[in-house]
Amino acid sequence: MTGLPVLDDAYIPELPNYYKGKVRDNYDLADGGRVIIATDRLSAFDRILTAIPYKGRVLTQTARHWFELTADICPNHVISYPHPNVVIGKRLEILPVEIVVRGYLAGTTSTSILTKYKAGERTMYGVTLPDGMRDNERLPEAIITPTTKAFDGGHDEPLSGAEILSQKLLTEEQWNTVSSYALKLFACGQERAAAQGLILADTKYEFGVDAEGTIILADEIHTPDSSRYWIAETYQAALESGKRPASFDKDFIRAWVAERCDPYKDEIPAIPAELVEQASKVYIDAFEMITGKSFDRETGGVTLADIRESLKHLF
Repeated sequence: MTGLPVLDDAYIPELPNYYKGKVRDNYDLADGGRVIIATDRLSAFDRILTAIPYKGRVLTQTARHWFELTADICPNHVISYPHPNVVIGKRLEILPVEIVVRGYLAGTTSTSILTKYKAGERTMYGVTLPDGMRDNERLPEAIITPTTKAFDGGHDEPLSGAEILSQKLLTEEQWNTVSSYALKLFACGQERAAAQGLILADTKYEFGVDAEGTIILADEIHTPDSSRYWIAETYQAALESGKRPASFDKDFIRAWVAERCDPYKDEIPAIPAELVEQASKVYIDAFEMITGKSFDRETGGVTLADIRESLKHLF
């Protein structure tokens, strides 16, 4: 243990309709609201590796920063923040398409445009990219690279706008609306990030519909877990040398585990406290750089008892 406070579980038996996600614990309320408690659990390889102090608070408060900044662009699910780790949001039917917006030729996963580009593909997600682009080069304009949303542990699959419509995943009106929202949100994110000395290279958005059919932004927005940020001053030299720009490197715990076992099959070895503390610092530094605010470790407390107290009005 690190000696720093961690929230690794947020089960509150007095709250109804409990659902435990990989990172967030959720409760559906009778009035149509949903309580979402961000724990400090770190998920990778389809399992929980450890808990990172303050991680849940960083993600909740970073998303809050952006939800408030972008409320005039797109309606979001937020009703209230009774605690720094907790958002009460409007319960939505999540749309079956994940909206990924990319401003740069970057990424490492099988669905990333850089992976596809290096394999020789030029037309992807309904977009054709020019020949001769370098790794991590800025795209001529931001593009949407949607994927199917795998709800049951499956893998996301690339989609084009035409496929979304032909498969009836979204109506034409829904597709046009989420596309417009996503590009406007991303433009705002890039502009604000640039003012903080950062490049918002790509991000993902999750949208849902309420009972009236209104499209609403859900989940999180422009957090270090949902977005790729680069340190702007490192970008040009990295581009010219073919290296990745400096970023908020949160993957060293994942790499440490992968070097020592098969994380999909073996027991996970005990992760050293210094690595956990290092990861916590990365998250806090990311919050402060992204938002330009000082991170508040104290307000509201971090224990489950603190959170339970903040939600007593719901019992």
